Amino acid sequence: MNKKDFPIFEHHPDLVYLDSGATSQRPRQVINSITDFHEKENANINRGIYTLSEQATEKYKLARKKVADFINAKENEIIFTRNTTESINLLASTIKPIISKGKNEILLTEIEHHSNLVPWQEFAKKNNMKLRFIPLMENYELDYDKAKELINEKTAILSITHISNVLGTINDIKLLIDLAKEKKALTIIDAAQSVAHMKIDVKKLDCDFLVFSSHKMLGPTGIGILYGKKDLLERLSPYQYGGGMINTVSYQDSTYADLPEKFEAGTQNIAESIALGEAINYLEKIGFDKIKEHEKGLLNYALEKLNEIECIELYSPEKDKSSSIISFNLKGIHPHDVAQILSDNNIAVRAGHHCCMPLMKKLGIPGTVRASFSIYNTKEDIDRLIEGLKKVQEVFK
Repeated sequence: MNKKDFPIFEHHPDLVYLDSGATSQRPRQVINSITDFHEKENANINRGIYTLSEQATEKYKLARKKVADFINAKENEIIFTRNTTESINLLASTIKPIISKGKNEILLTEIEHHSNLVPWQEFAKKNNMKLRFIPLMENYELDYDKAKELINEKTAILSITHISNVLGTINDIKLLIDLAKEKKALTIIDAAQSVAHMKIDVKKLDCDFLVFSSHKMLGPTGIGILYGKKDLLERLSPYQYGGGMINTVSYQDSTYADLPEKFEAGTQNIAESIALGEAINYLEKIGFDKIKEHEKGLLNYALEKLNEIECIELYSPEKDKSSSIISFNLKGIHPHDVAQILSDNNIAVRAGHHCCMPLMKKLGIPGTVRASFSIYNTKEDIDRLIEGLKKVQEVFK
């Protein structure tokens, strides 16, 4: 793990970047791959019968294979989208025909990002279904006993986050998937906050669908992933229509391409898809054992130092149930004020409701300050954060 691999720190050597939960920084290899494509290889894919187009198509296909191998899926089970949000919206727009008859409940958790809540609210309204929620306990973990009651014969869909983008809570998704499978419910996992920090194996999880974004795992913006089991994806109707996703077209009717092209209408984000492959190469070269060890060390050190600060309120589960995200407040100081003063000291954190307004209401707070770590962070970054928080308290004495 080396900050020198990330050009942003060369341009901003004093920057303490603790907002990787919103978007991660990109290593040089990822940035260079985008530049190289546009300078040396730019052409559209799946269309041209000439060398540049064929090379671009091959690289695009290789990127899909890298993503598939990364999560232990098949290539035709990987759909490129714009982001996690679009992946979930794709499912919410197409999943109704594969829901078993007699099922009318969608089960989420109380800690979902708006992107895994609002689409299901709309789906429920349109299809006369009910939303139910696995509650959050006072220790910032899900209530699994209650989950066992909520997952029943009426459960149509279980759509849950792997790691909370606010609390950092690592949910026992395998337990919940298995419970849902017993009731023949469809399972969707939001892995946006986990895929860069731990090994994901969709075969072992046995989830039906899994979604995540490139930009939270050292890759570029504009690329999201939808994994789905092949037999289920084949039963879904296309999400968008146009060039690239068709087989035959007449004036009156059309037939559609096989997976995965069926869900990829129009020209795709080619360079960004290739760059995602480079981000995967970078993560795999380090290895998730080292990544986990490094980030767990940062988490433990940060929690230890934060607990030494007077009047701090932490919103975090036990260390072994937490990832590289910590939310907190300083009593009597609005989180936006905390973030602004930290910014004045070149420390980047997130402040607000983090696209989790219902969770904030449950916690009885307007928002939190969130520090989220990645492989390029160091203990020195944590020390700077602590110094910055002490300055905040001095300002508000």
